[in-house]
Amino acid sequence: MKLKDIFQNKKSEEINYYENSTQKWLPISEFRDGIVVMKDGRYVKVIEVLPVNFYLKSETEQQNIIYYYASYLKIAPDNMQIRVLTQKADISTYLERLEHFLETENNDECRRMMVDEINFVEQLSYNVAVKKRFFIAFEFTPKSFDRTYTFDDAFTYLNNEEYKARRYLAQCGMEVLEVSDDAFLTDLFFMIINKYTSKSIKPGQISGMYDEIHTMSGDIF
Repeated sequence: MKLKDIFQNKKSEEINYYENSTQKWLPISEFRDGIVVMKDGRYVKVIEVLPVNFYLKSETEQQNIIYYYASYLKIAPDNMQIRVLTQKADISTYLERLEHFLETENNDECRRMMVDEINFVEQLSYNVAVKKRFFIAFEFTPKSFDRTYTFDDAFTYLNNEEYKARRYLAQCGMEVLEVSDDAFLTDLFFMIINKYTSKSIKPGQISGMYDEIHTMSGDIF
């Protein structure tokens, strides 16, 4: 079973999955035009929101943010979910630069300062340095008695919900990133499912892993 087979548009019972494999456990059928198609027939749209620092805003700006956010919640779909992805900050590039400067520095005092800085940053990253990403997910769930729906119906509904979210959150000063690339969704869900593996495998490198089999070995959430 190849990794790309996880996202094929087939029902789970039609595929002979490996026992205890991620393919069997994963509820996703495929990514299509920026929509997450679930095995149970649901459709999900994910958008990423760039936050603002509320406490750095003036009192008037804070009131505006609260007003427009409350206004959006009044018209938001009932099955909307807000998810926060927390990750340790990646300081590898910064440390590599410091180590390069350390190798070429001749002044002993400067070298001691660089070593102290490297140790401080490593300790800071280990304890408190994290980055957060914020996502909103909308779900299109067809009614059990309605069998006339199509993917286009779900696509139109979810894009309308994205437009409303984008319009109201812009009034709050938040930028909404358009997540319409299936490759972006693949990288995102790979990172969520494989928190530890994704540290060494960067987004965009997953295409070379299609021949590998990933099982649930504790590397999940």
